[in-house]
Parts: sequence; structure tokens; C-alpha cells
Amino acid sequence: MAYLTPGSETTKKMSLFREKIRDRFGFATTFGYGPRFLHSTGQLHKGDGGNGLFIQFTADGEVDVPIPDKAGDSKSSMTFGVLKTTQAMGDRKALVNSGRKVIRFHLGKDIEGDLNLLLKAI
Repeated sequence: MAYLTPGSETTKKMSLFREKIRDRFGFATTFGYGPRFLHSTGQLHKGDGGNGLFIQFTADGEVDVPIPDKAGDSKSSMTFGVLKTTQAMGDRKALVNSGRKVIRFHLGKDIEGDLNLLLKAI
């Protein structure tokens, strides 16, 4: 579950990470960018019989954009970065509350570099 900005390099590294997990541990794996995966593989997460193991990736956004409190207004109480982080936290909490095992890796700002470190660790 990658709450990261989609991009070709990130997708390539996440696919490699998924394949390494599959090959090393013999687990079936899926990958999706959050929060949009919640409408597809997210259904599997909720109905997996409690046997799934979940890895969540988050990172600091490159650019954070305010969400106007009212359409056309410049006042903002929240940014898209805060919204995305909140969605990731809520998704993790829902899985944990359902008895699922979840580990979260926060990649900070150097997403590619930190993904490379994780790939080497596997």
C-alpha cells in the first residue's frame, strides 16, 4: 500500500519490492497506490479472512497544496498532504483494528533512495 506520488521509477521499485517479497517468502502479493487502491485491492484487505500481512509506505510530499475551506475561497484549514497522511493512518488503523498485521515505512523526502535501501535489505 503505497501512499506515494505515482511515477514510473517508484512503480518500478515498488514492483521489484513486491516480487522480492513474493520470491523470498512465498507470499502472494499485490501493490497499489493509496488511497485509490481502496476501491480495488482494498476490498481484498477487508475480506482476506485475517491472514494478510500488510506493508504501508508513506512519504513527505514534494509539494503540498491547500484545500480551500469553501469553493473559491483562499482560506484553508487543511492541505492535500494532511489529507493523504490522514487517509493512510486511518487505513492502517482499520487494518490493525481488524486484527491484521501492518508495518509502515515512512520514506521521508528521498523516496527513491529509501526504496533502494529497503530493496537491498531484502
